[in-house]
Amino acid sequence: MSKTVDSAVVTDERPLLKIAVPNKGSLAEPAAQMLREAGYRQRWDPKDLVLTDEVNEVEFYYLRPRDIAVYVGEGTLDIGITGRDMLLDSESSADEVLPLGFGGTKFRFAAPGGATSIADLAGRRIATSYPGLVAAYLGDKGVQARLIHLDGAVESAVRLGVADAIADVVETGSTLRKAGLEVFGDPILVSEAILIRRRGGDEPAGMQQLVRRLSGVIVARDYVLIDYDIDNTLIDVATALTPGLESPTVSPLAKKGWSAVRAMVPRRNAQPLMDSLWDVGARAILITDIAACRL
Repeated sequence: MSKTVDSAVVTDERPLLKIAVPNKGSLAEPAAQMLREAGYRQRWDPKDLVLTDEVNEVEFYYLRPRDIAVYVGEGTLDIGITGRDMLLDSESSADEVLPLGFGGTKFRFAAPGGATSIADLAGRRIATSYPGLVAAYLGDKGVQARLIHLDGAVESAVRLGVADAIADVVETGSTLRKAGLEVFGDPILVSEAILIRRRGGDEPAGMQQLVRRLSGVIVARDYVLIDYDIDNTLIDVATALTPGLESPTVSPLAKKGWSAVRAMVPRRNAQPLMDSLWDVGARAILITDIAACRL
């Protein structure tokens, strides 16, 4: 849209919101899927590095997950999706805006049997792919150690004589056990995918809409709608089980003395909740997925 003022053309269009998205790795496809569910276009060709969604006034840049925090922190891009571990390791001038609920990992120390505490790492060599993160953690604990920066296969560092211990992402721990290593101490960090923005400065136009949409997807994934019919004399008992986020919707049925109830309930409790509702007299109990929502 544009208008002419004193023979000059003034545009009303706001600049596109520039969003960094992981181009590969474990965060890439879940991030793209969440953005699709939030109503944004996403690339179909993995070779595409930039995609413009003119309808939503955003532009997506597909980058290495480790680089995203740097681009956002420098202000080159407005918003980014990366891992909390990568943000902290980068030491960039970017802050977490919203946890996204996928890509969850734990970052921990491991060593051959014998190490039992973080204090045991003093003066030792520690191999890691996240030297910034580990250095900050050890600094907070007052432990001085030598960090060996490796890009991958960190679990082999001890066996090959490069390090005395490692700090790495731990899922089941089976890979570490095969390498003769044992996890010890508290987790360095519990990480997941997060939305980040540059620290300080003005909030970019369109950011709040993005946050609302992504928050709606997160809630939609965690909740379902439950519908059921119940005798009016049992409404208080049933709705105590399904209070909803604010309150349940109760509507009279054509069947005299009965009502229909609808509420949002946590997905993880849906099946036990159906059992409980049946036991108190509810019938025609239905569970429906939620595609999106605003709360």
